[in-house]
Amino acid sequence: MSLSGSFLSDEQFQCSICLDVFTNPVSTPCGHSFCMSCISRYWVGAKVCQCPLCKKTFQKRPDLQINRTLREITEQFKSMRGDGVMGKEKGRRKGGRGDGGMPHNFFGELKKKLPRPLPKIPQTQTCEASGQGETISALLLPVTNSQASSVPNHSAITGYTNAPLPPPNPWSRSSSRRRFTLSGAASSRDIPVCDSHKRGITIYCRTDHVCICPECEMEDHYDHDTVTVESKWMETKEQVKVSEQEIQELIDMRTSKIEEIKISVTELEMSVDRETASSVCLFSMLASAIERSQADLIEVMDISRRAAEHQADSMIRQLEREVEELRGKQSALAELAQSDDHLHCVKTFPVLSKPSNAKDWSGVSLNTDLGTAAVYKSLADVMEKFQQELKNVIETGYPAPVLGHSLVRTHNRMKRVQEYALNVTLDSKTAHPRLLLSKNMKSVRCGDRQHFVSDTPERFDRVVCVLGREAISSGKHYWEVEVGGKTDWDLGVARQSVNRKGKVDYTPDNGFWFLSLRDRSNYTFQSEPWTDVQLNLRPNKIGIFVDYENGQVSFYNVDAKVHIYTFNDIFTENLYPFFSPCTNKSGKNDIPMSITPVNMTD
Repeated sequence: MSLSGSFLSDEQFQCSICLDVFTNPVSTPCGHSFCMSCISRYWVGAKVCQCPLCKKTFQKRPDLQINRTLREITEQFKSMRGDGVMGKEKGRRKGGRGDGGMPHNFFGELKKKLPRPLPKIPQTQTCEASGQGETISALLLPVTNSQASSVPNHSAITGYTNAPLPPPNPWSRSSSRRRFTLSGAASSRDIPVCDSHKRGITIYCRTDHVCICPECEMEDHYDHDTVTVESKWMETKEQVKVSEQEIQELIDMRTSKIEEIKISVTELEMSVDRETASSVCLFSMLASAIERSQADLIEVMDISRRAAEHQADSMIRQLEREVEELRGKQSALAELAQSDDHLHCVKTFPVLSKPSNAKDWSGVSLNTDLGTAAVYKSLADVMEKFQQELKNVIETGYPAPVLGHSLVRTHNRMKRVQEYALNVTLDSKTAHPRLLLSKNMKSVRCGDRQHFVSDTPERFDRVVCVLGREAISSGKHYWEVEVGGKTDWDLGVARQSVNRKGKVDYTPDNGFWFLSLRDRSNYTFQSEPWTDVQLNLRPNKIGIFVDYENGQVSFYNVDAKVHIYTFNDIFTENLYPFFSPCTNKSGKNDIPMSITPVNMTD
């Protein structure tokens, strides 16, 4: 087996950053090696140092020292590699070098460079060099029975020798990977043993997600992605910490939601008690008015009935008397007509035929008016007043206790400000390089990395925010933004002349008036000093109203129809809508904030 095929190659001495052979190699605390200049450039400007390979994070930048042992071995490797390139064919003819231009006495030369002799380890052979506290391990192919039979004096091979090695196994990953790696000293603790090969289970196969021994790796996993079990566990430990943190955040979120629900239940109970008492009072007044009106109607109708009956009786009696008188005259005239006393008849007839003093009953009728109109009019006035009170309840609700100095029910007020709806769109020329804007310029979210954009004076380069296109220089304007599901955001307005480069101080004195959310539940107004506000109802949609002449910037919970807060200031230049979705918090705050159409409150 040639040294180039079974022991060393360029990959083992290659820096993963510059992809070239090490120059002044250094090792990070996690055990990976890089060129001193490469890793130094990689960490320039980084707030937290991170290993480019395993992504292990170091809160404090490691104090790196040149790995002298690895540097000496690398230099030796460079010199041998150079000789091999020039004399490859010559080596083949003379038998002095292998296929890769490596001398067969490389171990001898390597021993001269190392400060102590190499130990002899059967099967899996390890080369260690103590220098600057570091260890170099070389994992060779284990000698199987079939291979041992083809090697002369194989029973005597227990360490490194200059004897020719058997040809490499083309299917073995040991010929190209895991042959020369930086690692610590081998652990002395007991490890599980493979049932099939009776060897320690020290390797993890990422491809099949199983723990295996070196023999299993050679036979069944030769072309798979494998690492040591210890390395896999170190990766898993980092994942465990992340999982614990995520679970704790879920617990905190649900605990907060429980408290929010309990508060909502308490407020609901108070609302039920308040509205029950108020509604009972309102409807009791109506019921009492109806009962009184009903009683008045019965009384008035009874009086009208009795009056009509009395009138009718009087009229009937008078008519009956007149009828009786007329019948007497009728009888006298009948007798006069039968009389033979002509003189008597002549004298009596004028008296009997003279018209009587009877009343003219042609225009006389009974009064049937019940007199209830006045009662109905009084009831109508009561109903009109009830309807007005009922309308007030529908619009503003029953009077409620104030929940905070800035929380007041403002249904009518919101309805008025919504009449000043402004069609706001985002200005891409002001957007931070990490922001991703929708095609219709109505929504924005933060990406994982910065994108190539022109660095114009209008663009923010430090603050993850964007302005609206619409300048506000006078009048009243209103717009609404959907923020439901986000953990962090900033919303409001900014002055045209605000500082857009570098660190920005978000205060009204510096031209910023906005509301902020942090960690799902911490609402703050960026005043001096900052003003914390407790919102029992978490807003899903925020309404922003600007009254330029009166110097006011107001915020509303659109869904709950609640006024949250109002800034009072003096505006002397153009204002622009301000939006900041904040960073995406590793995907936890990836939901975009969107400008939505204004729907007038019913």
